[in-house]
Amino acid sequence: MQLTENLISDFQRTILDNYKAHGRMFPWRETDDPYAILVSEMMLQQTQTLRVVPKYDAWLKLFPDAASLAAAPLADILAAWSGLGYNRRAKYLQSACLEVCTKYSGVFPDTKAGLELLSGVGPYTAGAVSAFAYNKPEVFIETNIRSVFIFFFFNGTEEKVPDAELLPLVGQTLDRKNPREWYYALMDYGAELKKRVKNPSRKSTHYVKQSKFEGSLRQARGAILRQLTEKGCVTLGKIAEEEHLDLFRLEKAAEKLASEKFVCEKNGIYRIVK
Repeated sequence: MQLTENLISDFQRTILDNYKAHGRMFPWRETDDPYAILVSEMMLQQTQTLRVVPKYDAWLKLFPDAASLAAAPLADILAAWSGLGYNRRAKYLQSACLEVCTKYSGVFPDTKAGLELLSGVGPYTAGAVSAFAYNKPEVFIETNIRSVFIFFFFNGTEEKVPDAELLPLVGQTLDRKNPREWYYALMDYGAELKKRVKNPSRKSTHYVKQSKFEGSLRQARGAILRQLTEKGCVTLGKIAEEEHLDLFRLEKAAEKLASEKFVCEKNGIYRIVK
């Protein structure tokens, strides 16, 4: 789909006018530090902004830069991450910072391609950090941006829309002079849109309904890491008793956590890997 100049201009005006009237304020929007922005992007994956804000502020007090996070014990990192879920993100974040310190002399890459070389940093996160930290005109997409483009340009279609059709439109409409503010505006419009209409992202081929948490391996993983963070070491039987969870599911979760080098076990007693 090739957009006309008038259509692009009208679209940009609509998005930016909404941002001027209803733009949201977040602490990670008040910095251009790539480390702080990477922290926010990792935390915001599958987590609501209101839950992230206090965790983000507390995190930066504990780990103010890449070097402090790279050197921190995993147990301290998981304790600070507790409540955000998806603990792999915390481990990926430390790995990325360790790579920045050892491979790049503590300086983050400033391009999407360079950032994607870091552990756990995918196309969206790399594009976001490059745009928000360095104001680079990278083309990327996430759930709120996806909602905006489906709503404006595919509202009448019944077919599922792949990102491959959306990304060229993101590129055509991108404000290349100030991509940082433009992406903030897009995200805020998308967040507001979901309050007014049925989530447009449901039309995306990438839309996946989040699986049920209760009784899941995610719940068991979280319980194990929470107990180990609080107590230092404990048996799965004790975790099952205190968390009221099925022991078999805990065993499966512990096996996976051990393979990912989150936890280790000796004589039936588990602890966080040092």
